[in-house]
Amino acid sequence: MATIPLSPNIYWIGVNDRTTDLFEGLWPITREGVSYNSYLIRDKKKAVIDLAKSLKSDDFFTQIAEITPLSEIDYIIINHMEPDHTGMLRLLKRCAPDSQIIATEKAAGMLQTFYGVDNHVRVVKDNETLSLGNHTLRFASTPFVHWPETMMTYEESSKILFSCDGFGGYGALQGALFDDQCRDIAFYEEEALRYYANIVAKFHGAVVKAIDKLSNVEVKVIAPSHGLVWRENPQRIIDLYSEWSSYGKNPPPSGVTLLYGSMYGNTERMMNAVAQGVADSGVRINIFDVTRTHVSYILPSLWVNRGVIVGSPTYEGKLFPPVAQVLDMAQNKSIRHRRAALFGSYGWSGGAMKQARAFCESLQWDIQDTVEWAGGPTNHDLEKGREFGARFARDCKA
Repeated sequence: MATIPLSPNIYWIGVNDRTTDLFEGLWPITREGVSYNSYLIRDKKKAVIDLAKSLKSDDFFTQIAEITPLSEIDYIIINHMEPDHTGMLRLLKRCAPDSQIIATEKAAGMLQTFYGVDNHVRVVKDNETLSLGNHTLRFASTPFVHWPETMMTYEESSKILFSCDGFGGYGALQGALFDDQCRDIAFYEEEALRYYANIVAKFHGAVVKAIDKLSNVEVKVIAPSHGLVWRENPQRIIDLYSEWSSYGKNPPPSGVTLLYGSMYGNTERMMNAVAQGVADSGVRINIFDVTRTHVSYILPSLWVNRGVIVGSPTYEGKLFPPVAQVLDMAQNKSIRHRRAALFGSYGWSGGAMKQARAFCESLQWDIQDTVEWAGGPTNHDLEKGREFGARFARDCKA
């Protein structure tokens, strides 16, 4: 994509990535892609805000050169040190050796450890400003959104918030940069939730603090490091992040996530009966076969639903390993204070339910009910499963 103006003399100079399979080496983006949004302000002094991952460097530097000679870059604003934000740094510094890097104190230390850069670095404090001429940048420290060194940058005249990972999302840009130009806003909102659940959710308290901190600042445009730039309705993405962040402390109002794994079909048969009971009660349900669904796509459902039903066979005296792996990731992401119900089959001895209970206790999930049976489920077992699902759904609604 070519450079795109956000306002007079402020430009998007980012790149789209449709070739990386795993974001952070972990989260699938093969189908969705991702954008690395970088921005340039042309004034008496010229500043680049956020960089990009070290790919498509020709595109990145060509876009800067369309606006200003690379050697005339005065400031490089580092909102966040993660390499998908700073991968171009060494090259840019070679092209603009006299440019000054602007970063928080913690980021300044990371510049040395990541890139061996320790000269021409200016440490800025919270609420400090930098004049470029007709544009003034104000820096807001937002630690743990989502690394400890992170800050956001606010341009006072245009009222643009360069929000770094905050308010970002997966999804390469499909020809449109702005929310009002996008014809598939639901896709980007879904990918913003997945990004939030994968990347930011563990630090939900820090997100709440950042939103509160900026609540009195007039923001006309939110320009994150990934995903759409929100200029028509920036409050929409703020409200979504506020809602999602609240679920870290207070459970969502409704909805059920049903996780199951099945070796020979016995647990799956019961899953269908349980799901029918939930659906009979009119509660929204998301069903995931954990052996075939990457946890990246499961975490958003766990984050926004009040109830979790876990179905697992016993495998060598414990939970079926793919089920255990999902619950372990839920623990890693601090998805707490949910209501839970457990069901499972076993051959000659149980054990899965014991381990599932231990996970629920560590996650502070309130176990409402359990069902377990030996071998294949009978018609009576399946009817019990349907009642079990309906009962749990009613509990979640209550």
